[in-house]
Order: sequence, then C-alpha cells, then structure tokens
Amino acid sequence: MTERVVLAYSGGLDTSVCIGWIAEETGAEVIAVAVDVGQGGEDLDVIRKRALACGAVEAEVADAKDEFAEEYCLPAIKANALYMDKYPLVSALSRPTIVKHLVAAAEKHGASTVAHGCTGKGNDQVRFEAGIQSLAPQLKCIAPVRDYAMTRDKAIAFCEDKGLPIATTKKSPYSIDQNVFGRAVETGFLEDIWNAPIEDLYEYTSNPATAQESDEVVIAFDKGVPVAIDGRPVTVLQAIQQLNERAGAQGIGRIDMVEDRLVGIKSREVYEAPGAIALITAHQELEAVTVERELARYKRQVELRWTELVYDGLWFSPLKRALDGFVAEANEHVTGEIRMTLQGGRATVTGRRSAQSLYDFNLATYDTGDTFDQSMSKGFIEIFGLSSKIAAKRDLAQ
Repeated sequence: MTERVVLAYSGGLDTSVCIGWIAEETGAEVIAVAVDVGQGGEDLDVIRKRALACGAVEAEVADAKDEFAEEYCLPAIKANALYMDKYPLVSALSRPTIVKHLVAAAEKHGASTVAHGCTGKGNDQVRFEAGIQSLAPQLKCIAPVRDYAMTRDKAIAFCEDKGLPIATTKKSPYSIDQNVFGRAVETGFLEDIWNAPIEDLYEYTSNPATAQESDEVVIAFDKGVPVAIDGRPVTVLQAIQQLNERAGAQGIGRIDMVEDRLVGIKSREVYEAPGAIALITAHQELEAVTVERELARYKRQVELRWTELVYDGLWFSPLKRALDGFVAEANEHVTGEIRMTLQGGRATVTGRRSAQSLYDFNLATYDTGDTFDQSMSKGFIEIFGLSSKIAAKRDLAQ
C-alpha cells in the first residue's frame, strides 16, 4: 500500500510546492488539509481545487472559525493570556486548531505522516509537531522547508518546472500570519529593531493618531464568556469580529515587541489584535470586581504559566489541561457588564456592574452609612506586622 502524508495546506507557494516535493522525495500520496481560522483571503473551494491541481490525491477544507473562537480563543480570554504581558497568542492559538484537523484527516485517510511548511527557526514547528505527538504519537512529522532545505528559490524553480497553477512572482517583504484573533507581521526591514513600524504594515487597525470620535461599547460576560455587545447577543466569534472592527477603527491592539522565542532567539514582531485586546481588557476588569482577592492573586500566577504553555506549543499537555480546570473555576462568577471608551489606540474602562460583584459600597464609602468598623484596624495591624516587628528587634540588637 502506498504511504500517505497529510499536509497542512495554506494555498500559497510553499505548501503548494510541498505537495509535489513530498511525492518526489518520499514516494507518498499527499492529502492536503486547509483550515479556515478566519485568515481571510481566497475562498476555501478555490484552495481545495488548487491543491488537487498541484498533485494532491485528496483535498479537504474546514471552516473552523467558530471552533477556533470558542475552543481556543475563549480559553485565552478567560486566562487573560498575554505572553510577555503583551502578545495575545494570535498564532499560537491557531496551531492546535489546525493540528486537530490534521490528525483527524490522517486517521480518516490512513496516513502515517503529517507535514507542515514551517522553517527550523520559528515556534510553529514545535506547536505543530508537539501537538501531533500528543494527539497521535504514532504519526511521523516532516517539514520540507526545514528537512529538505526547500528555499524560496528552489520552490519557485520547482513550481515553474512542474507548471504548477500558482503565481511565483509576487513576494511580500514581510512574513504574515493572520486569523480572526489577530495578525502577526515579521521579517523585512523590521529585523532591524531600531526601525519604526510604518502604516503599510497594518490591515486590522487604523492609525490611532488620526483624530476621530470616540466609540462607547458595553460588553456583557457570563462566567467569563462574552455573550452580548451593547445589549445584543453574540457568539464568541461575533464578539471578536465586531470588536476587531470597532476597536480596530480606533487603532487599538497594535503591539511592537522583541519576543523571546521558544527556540532560544529573540525576534521582532508586530501584531494587531484589536478584538483580543478589547475583550481581555474588559475581562480583566470584570474579574477585578467579581473574583475574591486570594483567588485573583493565584490566578495571575496560573495565567502566566498557562500562557507560556500555549506559546510553547503544549496546548494538549497534561499541565495545560489541568490548568484549564482552574481557569474555568476561577471564571465561575465572572458575570456582568463592562463599559469601555474606544479611542486613540486605547480601550479605557469607564463602568462596571455585576450581580456577582464583591464590591460593597457600604464598606467602601467614606461617607455616612459606612459599615466598615475602623476600630478593628489597629489590632489587625499589630497582628499582621508582628513577625516583621520581632525580626526587626532582633536585627537592631545585633
């Protein structure tokens, strides 16, 4: 029986060439799998037909936008996931979504190997292969760009030699990855970290320096899930899409950072994630109102580790799965509404309300009606600071 390889297929030059390249190098039949996570661009059916025209024996396409939003973006929102306190895991979240579809296709078509188009310098090779190994440890992984030194020049030459139906001349100076949760731009002149980003880089956001009228939005959550915008019910996907438009129009969600990659190098990255940043900002604020102090403190430690695991490609790991349970429990009372003003590149919270609120006006007020017994504070301070006081006496006596 002829070996079969499932290829993560984008429809672009590199993965189109990979179809014939894999067939020549390994003698295997190639099944192309394209997954729509909201990256836009060409119609899925066009991509499917191109894969077949490039030599794939089978081609599958999947509209996974809702799945991506609900099963991958939503947990990141609940975890307030910001790698290095900035990056909302735009690319890292899409990889396990794609991996799940690749593994399902491999099982369906009897494939022994899964292939992807990643280089040997980035994080994505780890995210794909670690994810595949976790879901189907019997599968092998290959990466033609990395394993067979498939440079762009070689890819173009192969494409022209075989007469593949794909343009080979247009080449962006940037490496771009995008989905509904955001957009990542790297390489080109950005590799000089002194160079400032230019407006041509951006597609999801308008220039925040351009003066325009502010936009007020009210986001409702139920147990950490965004369920309505300005009183109108939304799915998670719709919440992200609507805030991509509204926050993006105000220049919110632009991130320019030098990032610590998993493979040990630092990399300059420019991101746009207007919906993600608006939702995480609102979610963090609602947690401040509804989550008890000790739980909130500990959750921040969990958030850091959860984010690192996802960034590092360990979405399907036992620790990540266990932390998911904690994050879900911590969101049990994160229900209510947050009002924000969107303007000038910032999402500013201006109001909070929740039936689950732990904010007690009568305890917080300094006016008449204050129910906080201030007379108890003196004794509390004595006990609270006692161990430090005893140590200070010892140190001063030496």
